[in-house]
Amino acid sequence: MGDASGFYVIFLIVGAIVAFFIFMYFVPINLWITAIFSGVKVGLFELVFMRIRKVPPSLIVQSLITSTKAGLSITTADLETHYLAGGHVPSVIKALISADKANINLSFKQAAAIDLAGRDVFEAVQISVNPRVINTPNVAAVAQDGIQLVAKARVTVRVNISQLVGGAGEETILARVGEGIVTSIGSSVSHKEVLENPDKISRLVLQKGLDAGTAYEILSIDIADIDVGANIGAKLQIDQANADLKVAEAKAEERRAMAVAVEQEMRAKAQEARAKVIEAEAEVPKALAEAFRNGNLGIMDYYRMQNIQADTDMRDSIANSGKDTKKS
Repeated sequence: MGDASGFYVIFLIVGAIVAFFIFMYFVPINLWITAIFSGVKVGLFELVFMRIRKVPPSLIVQSLITSTKAGLSITTADLETHYLAGGHVPSVIKALISADKANINLSFKQAAAIDLAGRDVFEAVQISVNPRVINTPNVAAVAQDGIQLVAKARVTVRVNISQLVGGAGEETILARVGEGIVTSIGSSVSHKEVLENPDKISRLVLQKGLDAGTAYEILSIDIADIDVGANIGAKLQIDQANADLKVAEAKAEERRAMAVAVEQEMRAKAQEARAKVIEAEAEVPKALAEAFRNGNLGIMDYYRMQNIQADTDMRDSIANSGKDTKKS
């Protein structure tokens, strides 16, 4: 019986200790006392309800204490809502304190929206206070005289808090600055003009308002380096000349092929004409024989015709030998 009583007492003691820790977990009295002594108005039941809503009371109370000591007016409901929405409460509080000390107009609603958008709101405030320098990659452009210039610029930007949510980032700034450099160099008559006055590029680019619709405000664009590249104009002229040469060669080859085709056609026609002549000559003996049979041609007439033909051949032979002698 005594063993049962002892076990019962031990069970009660253990149960009381467990109940005490559970009570202290759901009712953080020490945290409530700390908030009261820090000048933060938060009820004990509020802390209990935070625990039930799975909101860490220590995080909310510490953030309230920090903001209150910094002179900010933030409610417990605002911090709870931002935490439940997936925000980072300490980062928002640090950003608000930093903005307040730097006289930057930043409300809790704006800071919470920036944080929920996935941007580092504290870093954004720091860039607003200390502008960032962005180095552009090498930008190649060609002046009107055909000379290529390779420029590199340093862009000093400051965060525009009002457009940080939904505004374009650094990549857009770099792309627009590169486009402006290409445009300004391309509009220059000579590359020497750009080399003599590189600040002209900065002025022209700044006048374009490249930071419109972005999360940054461009403070300055400084040309860090300009190098002379290749003579693009000369290369283009050489390529054009080579292309024209190839076109001319192709047209000449086309004309030659057409001439060869015409020559072959004329040879074929000559062969055809000779064949017709030979065919006609082959009909002569038949015509002579027919004339003999019909009595239209006598033997003496035939011999006289042969003598005339022989005389004609002799004259042709003499004429041809005279031409050969003159040529030699």
